[in-house]
Amino acid sequence: MPIPDSSVPATVTLRRLFPVASFVGCGDVRVPFATDRSSDCRSGSLFAVVRGHHADGREFIGDAISRGAAALLVEHPLPDVALPQCVVRDVRRAYGEICSALHGFPSRHLGIAAVTGTNGKTTITWMIRSILQAAGFGCGLLGTIEYCDGIRTERSRLTTPDARSLAEWLGAMAANGTTHAAMELSSHALDQRRAAGTLIDAAVITNITQDHFDYHETFEAYRQSKLRIMDYLKPAGIAVVNVDDPGSASCLDDAIKRTLTYGLEQPADVSATIRDESLQGTLFTLNLSGDTIDVHTPLVGRHNVSNALAAAAVANHFGIDRKDIAAGIESLVTVPGRMERVSVGQPFEVFVDYAHTDDALRHALKSLRKLTPGRLLCVFGAGGDRDQLKRPKLGQASALADLAVVTSDNPRSEDPEQILRSILVGCAGCPQPPHVDVDRQRAIRWALEQAEPGDCVLIAGKGHETEQIIGTTAHHFDDREVAREVLRELFCRTTAQSPHFAVESVEVGL
Repeated sequence: MPIPDSSVPATVTLRRLFPVASFVGCGDVRVPFATDRSSDCRSGSLFAVVRGHHADGREFIGDAISRGAAALLVEHPLPDVALPQCVVRDVRRAYGEICSALHGFPSRHLGIAAVTGTNGKTTITWMIRSILQAAGFGCGLLGTIEYCDGIRTERSRLTTPDARSLAEWLGAMAANGTTHAAMELSSHALDQRRAAGTLIDAAVITNITQDHFDYHETFEAYRQSKLRIMDYLKPAGIAVVNVDDPGSASCLDDAIKRTLTYGLEQPADVSATIRDESLQGTLFTLNLSGDTIDVHTPLVGRHNVSNALAAAAVANHFGIDRKDIAAGIESLVTVPGRMERVSVGQPFEVFVDYAHTDDALRHALKSLRKLTPGRLLCVFGAGGDRDQLKRPKLGQASALADLAVVTSDNPRSEDPEQILRSILVGCAGCPQPPHVDVDRQRAIRWALEQAEPGDCVLIAGKGHETEQIIGTTAHHFDDREVAREVLRELFCRTTAQSPHFAVESVEVGL
């Protein structure tokens, strides 16, 4: 089958694409362009009338028509609209399939690994890309940090792009000869069928713990959204499941295709024996379907060994040689904002991590606690206008640190002080009362000023993010920049007074 040219989308006939659909005011609809945003409509567009979480697409039909929409995609006929209509059972799913068709069904030309789960998605996709590149394959990436078609890279806007953008990016990958793609599939994206029309070769479920309950409301609804990733597996596709996590392990009962398990604690198809751990990385023996190989990952923490197992399982499904798997894991030195070291030569360690759920924070602190000779300090907060139930749970997780520093994350429209009070409810078990400062920059500074030689400071919650949202305004804020600036100031101020700060060389991060 020829590779599609993504720069020239096809024209799609909906009668052929959806044989069981009904049509109002026409016998068929030929679509040169489709969108679910009325503001993007142009002459001849198909407007997908989607009922969203906060708005109903029917409210924007008039705007879509004024901008040139020529037909509608609906779930029920709209008799008061004098426009051809294609009536389908699920508009979201049909819209995704149309977007894929318009770009030549690019997933048919790519080996695609998709990763879902509460934590670990970004690191695993970056590892998969690194392994495939080590094996000589071009690999695109779609995730929380960036979108890349194998040639062009852009900062991402959503963890998983909307259906039209997803088809465009995958189409570009196929058109420019990129052979594989690693993508994150968020619970929101799966619930909203953004990946409809995209077929995947490997579906990874990392873990399922509490997150996004402001959207999904219950754990079971959240779990069901994750399970939808299996709907997109190709006939020969494989589900890769973390059996160390009860939430993801429960998905094995619902798997309808071949599965491959991975784990450090429970018996699994892909496992590892950790041989040495330090703040410079981990050496482990990878056991992959009976074959073993020693691997060193520069990424810190046990949880990153688990992430490496997931990536290795996917690479094995793609037929990658064990040595290339090891080389790919070893060559990934850092993932932006994922246990990312910040160093200007100070005599203690500083890490910035995206951990913003209690499970992720607990894993990060456990990893660092084991490897830190001195005290472990943790700066963290919780986002506003998001799941409120996890705030005291974050406070509970912070008890693994010797000293917790509670501050703002992205308060958004909520009262930052109230968010902090909700977190502090869970801090009763902390070794000592947390230091509280609503100003994140001051809180980071305070924590770094307390650190002594041999200590470790974890700045958690925002990771790679470069903005802090207060009210409706996004202010530039990068935990790594703030930490580096404070460390340089402290280093320069104290080197002349304190000999223990002297170092032979200075490593500047990023």
